[in-house]
Amino acid sequence: MNIYVRYFDHENVFKTAEEVVNFLVNINDFKMTSMLENEVLNYGSSNMPYPKRIKVRNNVYFILIKTTAEDLPEFKANRKNPEAAATQSESSRKEERMDQLREEKIGWYEVTVDFKRMLLIPGTQKCQYRDTRFSAYVYATSALDSYNKVIDHLKNRQDIDSRSQFPSEKRGNFTYKYIGGENPEA
Repeated sequence: MNIYVRYFDHENVFKTAEEVVNFLVNINDFKMTSMLENEVLNYGSSNMPYPKRIKVRNNVYFILIKTTAEDLPEFKANRKNPEAAATQSESSRKEERMDQLREEKIGWYEVTVDFKRMLLIPGTQKCQYRDTRFSAYVYATSALDSYNKVIDHLKNRQDIDSRSQFPSEKRGNFTYKYIGGENPEA
């Protein structure tokens, strides 16, 4: 594992902790102490995969990061790609979830919705939100259609306050299971 080091504008990737120490010693405004040297050498020999920030003086630090990159350009290229990949994978997961919800499968769905129900506290005329679970079998054309039918049903009920908060169909507070074409209660 190689080590990336940065001290202000000075940065590079090295194969050993000793090379990092030599790099830091050759910086003009950096004063290497035996304590700093020991911290760098200990970080290099440890199994700790996390970055390390080492204090030089008040509000002045240098950073060490373990990496598989062989040189600085490769490190910088790898540093940008994981962020983009994470964003792409998160957006692709959201799209995948919406595609699953929209997939047309006519039949019965077992639907569960966890929502925040607004309730009046007797005698005080104050309100509070209470976590409430509602489950039902719904005949629908898709999971999204079953979600919409359940939410419409809950919003139109007399015993549920209009200030109640319902979850998004994309979140874990809405779950469904496709049962099939036959009525599960029959």
